[in-house]
Amino acid sequence: MQPISKPLTQSNLKIKARRSPRNRTRLMGRVRYFARAVAGRVVDISTSGIALDLQSPIHAAAGSKVRVECDDIGILDGVVRWIHSGRIGIEFDPSSNAAAQVASYFRFFHKDIQPVLKR
Repeated sequence: MQPISKPLTQSNLKIKARRSPRNRTRLMGRVRYFARAVAGRVVDISTSGIALDLQSPIHAAAGSKVRVECDDIGILDGVVRWIHSGRIGIEFDPSSNAAAQVASYFRFFHKDIQPVLKR
């Protein structure tokens, strides 16, 4: 008899689950990669990362260090995790104070922002 194969799970598919829930927002920001800055709209944000719809390509590869500048939250340093169809996903640098900045934003400002329509 052959052994039964393991069911497909996140661990054997190498899929990383998010560490914290994402919340939709209506913020504008800029992603800075070296000397280039690209404007975009923050799609969602959590204490561990952020996703933005960019207005133009930024030409940063996964693993590149970038800086997100947002008037409502401040400057957030992170690493590009993915780029797809004009959208970018960035994981915040754990040694920065990004988690505290995002938590402060949610505590004081996010309660007044209404959800946006889904794509």
